[in-house]
Amino acid sequence: MPYFDAASAAPLHPVARQALLAALDEGWADPARLYREGRRARLLLDAAREASAEAVGCRPDELVFTPSGTRAVHAGISGALAGRRRVGNRLVVSAVEHSSVLHAGEAHSAAGGTVVEVPVDRSGGVDAEAFAEALDPGTALACLQSANHEVGTEQPVAEVAEACRAAEVPLLVDAAQSLGWGPVAGGWSLLTASAHKWGGPAGVGLLAVRKGVRFAPQGPADERESGRAPGFENLPAIVAAAASLRAVRAEAEAEGARLRVLVDRIRARVPEAVPDVEVVGDPVRRLPHLVTFSCLYVDGETLLHELDREGFSVSSGSSCTSSTLTPSHVLRAMGVLSEGNVRVSLPAGTSEGDVDRFLAVLPGLVAGVRERLGAPGAASSAPAPAGSLVVDSLGRRCPIPVIELAKAIGDVPVGGTVTVLSDDEAARLDVPAWCEMRGQEYVGEEPSPRGDVAYVVRRLV
Repeated sequence: MPYFDAASAAPLHPVARQALLAALDEGWADPARLYREGRRARLLLDAAREASAEAVGCRPDELVFTPSGTRAVHAGISGALAGRRRVGNRLVVSAVEHSSVLHAGEAHSAAGGTVVEVPVDRSGGVDAEAFAEALDPGTALACLQSANHEVGTEQPVAEVAEACRAAEVPLLVDAAQSLGWGPVAGGWSLLTASAHKWGGPAGVGLLAVRKGVRFAPQGPADERESGRAPGFENLPAIVAAAASLRAVRAEAEAEGARLRVLVDRIRARVPEAVPDVEVVGDPVRRLPHLVTFSCLYVDGETLLHELDREGFSVSSGSSCTSSTLTPSHVLRAMGVLSEGNVRVSLPAGTSEGDVDRFLAVLPGLVAGVRERLGAPGAASSAPAPAGSLVVDSLGRRCPIPVIELAKAIGDVPVGGTVTVLSDDEAARLDVPAWCEMRGQEYVGEEPSPRGDVAYVVRRLV
């Protein structure tokens, strides 16, 4: 059963399993104790720290282990902000950071701080010059992921790090998605990562803080992990995380090249085999194993269930699969189609046969979902006497508002308008995306007398 969601959690690497089992026998004691069992545990912890630091590109005494990648992010951001509170309270982040970064920003804002989000382009990439312009003398910390977790776009970390150095602002890099593929280039100040993203066990995060960076750990003081990650270390998991990081790094070049070929195949064939698909993310500057696409007129949750029944485990940023009923903040920041969104992230060892079977079953599944939802075929070109129409899609979730828009556009003459009434947040992305895909003009939003939003579209063809 093909598992295509490595960006959420990679399967446990065989080396991680071996190291975990061995460390359960040898690393159960307290590494802070001086007796034989404690010394043995300490040797294992020191070796894991040295191996992880080598992979990160920092000194061993600059790296600590945390209970998760999210905890590493929260500790890194809060500690750096507190250490530089005399400089200012401004936090600069990209609009597509992982939710752990954005949640830390919300906490900072609630405490009276300022958070500035730097926008991204349609491929999900931040502009280094725009990021530099967001830095000012009151900026305490900047955050930028090395590669995006939803669309795979790699960020210009080296250029942004140089801008931060010139502005004397520390840069925290969330390297959760990329660290297994290689070290992060550039002069970053803090770095975080999560072991289960590269095939290590869950429950281990990394936080590296360069010497010279002002840092004040928050919360009650603790003597372990330099006071930056309180609590007893999960030594067997730490040993397994370090061992698997070294192993995947040794395989990264060859496996990355192999998976990139498979992802290129998906990127090329999905738009050919499935009508009305938008492949999102940078086509060149991207992770080798990840591709995301959105299917017009498709309920993302239904499509994921259909793929699951066929044996494929994938994920989505569509609002149709979200408990919040809003599109992912990443797709929203990019301004791309959100409905019918599918993220495919291939784990190491994925076979060509599995990818080819995915490409074979996908068109039929999408067509079936569209048929059940009553999606239109080719739009009618015959003009109608009415110069404008109103489509009432209130209370109906994606992709229904766009389906109704597509059905109505042929009932107005060229130059006429269709106004879509919708209270679904996804319509703010999907109506303009439909217009771009269909060559129609998106006029914009208008307030509705009932308090919802009216999206106006002008027919051009």
